[in-house]
Amino acid sequence: MNYPGRLIKVGETDPGIVAAVVGALANFGYRLSGANNGFDASVASLVKLFQSQHFDAGGLPLKVDGVIGPMTWGALFGTTTTNVATGLAAAALAEAITQIGVMEQPPGSNRGPQVDAYLTEAGVGVGNFWCMAFVYWCFKHGAANQGMQNLFPRTAGCLDAWNRVKTGMPTRILTKARAMADPSLVKPGMVFILDHGDGLGHTGIIKSVSGGALRTVEGNSNPNGSSNGIGVFELNRRKIPDSELKGFLDFT
Repeated sequence: MNYPGRLIKVGETDPGIVAAVVGALANFGYRLSGANNGFDASVASLVKLFQSQHFDAGGLPLKVDGVIGPMTWGALFGTTTTNVATGLAAAALAEAITQIGVMEQPPGSNRGPQVDAYLTEAGVGVGNFWCMAFVYWCFKHGAANQGMQNLFPRTAGCLDAWNRVKTGMPTRILTKARAMADPSLVKPGMVFILDHGDGLGHTGIIKSVSGGALRTVEGNSNPNGSSNGIGVFELNRRKIPDSELKGFLDFT
């Protein structure tokens, strides 16, 4: 059964969806003790128990809230993995993969020969935060290697990139709301944008998608989850429901 494109929770009115959820829970051994009276507190309790004992497609714990979003839906019904990027996005992703392992020199300095190159080509001085500069570099060099026009805006600012694409190329914006409603819209090669507030953000390029779980290539990042970025890494901690996710830039 395909994800219905909305959160499934207490009060759900579609009996077919409720029956499918209850059936899927039962297949995992989580069975109602009484009659199925719709998505009520007893079903929500079973969902919470399931969430507390299962993981999403990326191997990370599910959020225990009794609400079925794309991550829990994927854990209950299985996920479809999308691994093929296309167009300019494919060229950028291919370039990003070659950069995995690039490190700041010294770590925590926002400097180093290759880091300086990312920043310089994005049009800003060395020593700045460089996650978006890395993305721009990948698009520029990927396009050149494939003989394509680079449509990605030249910027080192995550939110600046979002705003410029939204204004100049609005069809290339995929909002979080649309992605939550239909996770299949999110594809490899897309650029995710996080909004931390106060004008700060973070970004990277999606390598693969499984349900709502994202495997990404990110510059100015850290494999241990620290906000102190030190290099380019392949990570699996991003999800479509992440609270700070703004959406995606789509150059597929």
